[in-house]
Amino acid sequence: MALPQSLRTSVTPPELELIASEQLIDIVPLVTMEKTAFISGAYGPLRPPAKARVPLWIAVNLKLKRKCHIVPPEWLSVESLQDKLTRETSNPGFSELPFRFAEISKVILDIASDDLENPDKIRTLLKDIREARQSKSREGISKLDHSELGLSGLCSMEINEIRPFFIKGMSVLTKLIRDPEHPPKLDET
Repeated sequence: MALPQSLRTSVTPPELELIASEQLIDIVPLVTMEKTAFISGAYGPLRPPAKARVPLWIAVNLKLKRKCHIVPPEWLSVESLQDKLTRETSNPGFSELPFRFAEISKVILDIASDDLENPDKIRTLLKDIREARQSKSREGISKLDHSELGLSGLCSMEINEIRPFFIKGMSVLTKLIRDPEHPPKLDET
């Protein structure tokens, strides 16, 4: 979601992708490497054709050098995403998806679409899921009250997108509750 600079009080999508790059993912290495220590931990050894579990940032680095294939997570398949879309459009709540699914799927689609089965369909399904979830978020925000916001099941990207609006809305509601006879102007927040 493109926001004007004045509303960018949250982490940017590229920053969220960087945070998500610590998530572990399976790869099939094409090279042999011994166990290697990094600040975040030790990973390996890599022995083709055995799968290895490494952080996404290592998988991306190896993929760009053509030294591995990324094994997509189970949820990043046409069948799984179709099921999630059906649940999103038929149930009032949010379907179960990994907390960083938006960031992980974007990175994998950008870097390793050749490792996915039917990446174009996956992109379309992710877009449809995102639109359905955004609609539910907007509906939830419209029912906002001063005590709570019941939107459990949101992912990190979605939380980040609604944060500026939520903060501003809660500020206005708080001022209304404190002094209902003198409501604040919208530009006072």
